[in-house]
Amino acid sequence: MLACVTLLAPFTALLVAVFLVPVGYAIGLSLFSEDHQGLGFGGGTTVFTGLRSYLAVLDDPSFMSGFGAIALYCVIFVPVVVVSALALALLLDSGLVRLRRTAQMLLYLPHAVPGIIAAVIWLYLYTPGLSPVIKLFAQADITIDFLGLHTVLPSIVNIALWSGLGYNMVIFYAALQALPREVLEAARIDGAGDVRTALQVKVPIIRASVVMVCMFSLIGALQLFTEPMLMNQATPMVNSRFTPNMYIYDAAFRRNNYGMAAAASVILLVVTCALSYAVTRWAGRRERSAR
Repeated sequence: MLACVTLLAPFTALLVAVFLVPVGYAIGLSLFSEDHQGLGFGGGTTVFTGLRSYLAVLDDPSFMSGFGAIALYCVIFVPVVVVSALALALLLDSGLVRLRRTAQMLLYLPHAVPGIIAAVIWLYLYTPGLSPVIKLFAQADITIDFLGLHTVLPSIVNIALWSGLGYNMVIFYAALQALPREVLEAARIDGAGDVRTALQVKVPIIRASVVMVCMFSLIGALQLFTEPMLMNQATPMVNSRFTPNMYIYDAAFRRNNYGMAAAASVILLVVTCALSYAVTRWAGRRERSAR
């Protein structure tokens, strides 16, 4: 019993310090607001408002539209990053690629670049008048606006894909390296080619890793902030409440409404936990049905 408590103590302490305490503080903050009398001069009075901040957030069209933007982002980003990373991992594992370690390093290198730096680099490449890419297209009589109404979301997806593709590829590649070699040899003896072995043997065995990457990509997508926040300075297509996280930032640091920001944070947390639970349950059912 003592050994169990000793081993669990560091994890429990970190869980309480970095998760439970902030969540409890956010819930408490969401139930109160600052009221200012008269013209707003002087200190405000903290009053209990109950669920008023939650109702105000849910009734705000800009908050709900942020979830709409995130939903569309997830529909594009999650399948693309999972399929692309899995395809690259299978290609590296097949042995067809020479200088495999160099290829892994080059693919993983963008993930080592801080998100804010990656967003600045790509914003430079997206900006008309500065971008060498746009100038190159213009020489071929091709006009493209990466920050337009219908292209700004794919442009954001491209930045996230550039940063996260190598990281997810490493996860898949590590799972593939742990596969029993005798299973692969049995597939070859049965006459399965490289493509059939990859799709019908390797991918089903690493299903748990695929589900994990899907869930992590989904959670990361719900927390989208850096890329659209920078693009907000360059294009009117990305407003200050483009995503739920941007809505929270706007409520807290531009409107000074910390109660509403805390309520929006709690709602985002609940949605994230619910979607993670749904993905886990769906994966569990698929696993049981496959058996």
